[in-house]
Amino acid sequence: MPLDALCLSGVVHELNTALAGAKVDKIYQPGRDEVVLALRAPAGNVRLLLSANPNQPRLHLTQLPLENPDKPPMFCMLLRKHLSGARLLAVEQIPLERVVRLRFEALNELGDRVERKLVLEAISHHSNLLLLDGEDRILDCVRRTDSGLDLKSGNSGRLLQPGMFYRLPTAVAKADPTGTDREGLEELLDRAPEESQADKWLLDTFSGLSPLVCRELAFRAGGATDVRLHQLGPEGRAALLDRLEALQNTVKESRYMPVMITVDERPRDFSFLPIGQYQGAAEVRDYPTFSLLLDDFYAQRDQQERVRQKGQDLIRAVTNARDRTARKIGNQEKELAATRDRDRLRQLGDILTSNFWQMERGMARLRTVDFYDPEGKEIDIRLDPLLTPQQNAAKYYKDYNRAKTAEEMLTIQLDKGRRELDYLNSVLEAISLAEGERDLAEIRQELADTGYLRPGKTAKVRNRRVTSRPMEFMSTSGLRISVGKNNSQNDLLTCKLAGKGDIWFHTQKIHGSHVILWTEGREPDLQSLNEAACLAAWFSQARDSNKVPVDYTPVRFVKKPGGARPGMVVYTTYETAWVKPDGELARKLRVK
Repeated sequence: MPLDALCLSGVVHELNTALAGAKVDKIYQPGRDEVVLALRAPAGNVRLLLSANPNQPRLHLTQLPLENPDKPPMFCMLLRKHLSGARLLAVEQIPLERVVRLRFEALNELGDRVERKLVLEAISHHSNLLLLDGEDRILDCVRRTDSGLDLKSGNSGRLLQPGMFYRLPTAVAKADPTGTDREGLEELLDRAPEESQADKWLLDTFSGLSPLVCRELAFRAGGATDVRLHQLGPEGRAALLDRLEALQNTVKESRYMPVMITVDERPRDFSFLPIGQYQGAAEVRDYPTFSLLLDDFYAQRDQQERVRQKGQDLIRAVTNARDRTARKIGNQEKELAATRDRDRLRQLGDILTSNFWQMERGMARLRTVDFYDPEGKEIDIRLDPLLTPQQNAAKYYKDYNRAKTAEEMLTIQLDKGRRELDYLNSVLEAISLAEGERDLAEIRQELADTGYLRPGKTAKVRNRRVTSRPMEFMSTSGLRISVGKNNSQNDLLTCKLAGKGDIWFHTQKIHGSHVILWTEGREPDLQSLNEAACLAAWFSQARDSNKVPVDYTPVRFVKKPGGARPGMVVYTTYETAWVKPDGELARKLRVK
C-alpha cells in the first residue's frame, strides 16, 4: 500500500528527530525516480531514500545496498550542484497531504547562503520529486508535466516545468480527522446514511486515512470490519467517536507505533497504530522505527520493480526463447509418440508382400487376412493406386525405417531441447535475483555469448566484459557463505574459486543459485550447513514452498561437462537436506 498522510506524518516526525542539523555529504540516483542523500547526522552517517516510484512512493532512512549507475543522470547532477554540503533545516509535511518538503541551507556559486527545497509528492500514480529555489520556483523535477497531462490527475492547469512557480496539488475536499472536535465529529456522523458501511464512510468523509486504518476503527467500534452504521447502535457510535478522538491524540502527541502485517511471512500492509482486525489470520510485527519497517516492507518489491524496469529487454528475449523452445518440444513429443507404432508399418509391408498374387496396379485398398492378429481377422490396407504392388509394400517398409530413424533423432533433439529449456528457466531465475544494472549487464553479456541476444554494435561495447560479485553471507558460527546471482557467477564460484574441500549446495531438480560454504580447511558445523542449505532454498524457484530438498556435497564431486551451458554442472556422492526457505535468515546473515 502507499503511505497514507497520517502514517507519513509519523515518518516525518521520526526524520526530524534523527536528522536535525544533518549535512548533505553525497547524492546518488540509483533509479529514474529515486534519490539517495548520504547525510552526516548528529548520530552518525545515514542515507535518506526519496522514492517517486508511482507504485510505492515514500521517504525513509535506508540500509539497503542500492547500486548506482556508472554515469549519474542529469537530475542527480543538478542536485549535487545545489545541495552538496547543504544543511538540512527541516522536514515538513503539508497538513493531511502526501507531500513532504525538505528545506536546506546551501551556498550558491557566489558563496551566499540560499534556501533550497526538495519536494516529494508521494501521491501514488502521480508521484514526483522536485527541486525548488528559495522563491518556490522549479529548478527541475523527475517528471515534467504540462497542463494537458496534469489535467488527467485532476490538477487543472498545474505546470511542472523548470522556471515555473511550484503549486501544491489540488486538495481533496474532505474533513480533517485530526482537527475536528467531538461536536463536529458527531454532526458528521449524524448526517451519514444509516446503511453506509462504517469503514467506507470514514474513508469517504475524512482525508489522510487509509482503508486499513478505516477498517481498524470500524472493527474497534463494532467488532467487525464490515459493520454498518445502523448496526453500531448508540454505544457503537459513541465508541467510533472515541476511536477518532484517540486517533487525534496519537497524531498530536506523536505516539506512533510502526507495525507490519504479514500473511504467510509475506508483507501485506503496514500502519502507525496496532492492528487487531485480522484476529490471528495475519501476523502483526512491531518495529522500532518507520525506516526499518519501510526498508523491510519494500526491499523485495523494490528489487523486483527495479529489475522489471531495467531488464525488460532481457525478460522479453528470454521469455520468447523459452516459449519458442517449449512449443518446439511439444511438437517433437507428438512426433515421437507417432513413431511408437512403427512396428505396425513393417507388419503391413509383410502382409502386402505375401499377397502380391491378389494385388494389381490401380487398387486403392486390399482386404485380406491379418496373420499377425491372433484371431486371424481381416484387415483393410490402404494402397496408392499409382504404385505397383511391390512399390506399395516398399513404401510401408520405408515409412517403418523413417519412423525408426525419427525416433532416434527426436530423442536426441528432445534431450537437447529440454536442456535448453532448463537453461532459459535458470536465466529467468537469475534475472529475478539481479540487484542492479551490473548484474543485469552480466546476464545480458551471457545471453550474447550464448547467441540469444545480439552483441553490442560497437567494438568497445563488444569487448567490454562486465563482472559483478556474488552475494556474501556469514553463518552464525562465522563461516563465509557465497551465493551466485546468475549462471556466470555460479560457474565462477563452483569451478574456479571454491576449493575441493568447500561444500557446494543446490536445490534438487529445481532452478536456483549455486551456494558455497567456505570451510577454511576445517569441518563445518551443523548449523552452518543448515543455514547454507536454507539460503540455497531461498534463492531458488522454490522459495515459496514449505520444505525444499537441497543437495550438498564437497566441491570435488561437482563437475562441469564439456560444452555445457553456463551454470550447468553434474555431481555425485551427495547428501540431501530438507529445509524451509527463510528470507528473514537471508537478511540477517547478509554481509552489507
